[in-house]
Amino acid sequence: MARPRKYSDELRERAVRFYFESNRPIAHVAQDLGIHKEALRQWVRQAEADRGVRRDLLKTDEREELKRLRKENAELRRANAILKDASVYFATELDPTRRR
Repeated sequence: MARPRKYSDELRERAVRFYFESNRPIAHVAQDLGIHKEALRQWVRQAEADRGVRRDLLKTDEREELKRLRKENAELRRANAILKDASVYFATELDPTRRR
């Protein structure tokens, strides 16, 4: 089970909006809001990626799709390994001339 988030989504959105509106350094905005400056920096970077300003980072929906595809890929690899082991097992059981 995932641990609960330290900061709410509402606080994240307000902090990012406040940073963009204030044109002040991240450290000052974070100090005013009582949050860690590195947390705010990550939120701002992700917001810039979602807006298309930063091309070096994945957007939130792309990140979620990648996570989903990686999970599906892992499940398919496990299923293939099980099927491969089962086919070897049944091949040795059905062919009496084959060495064990």
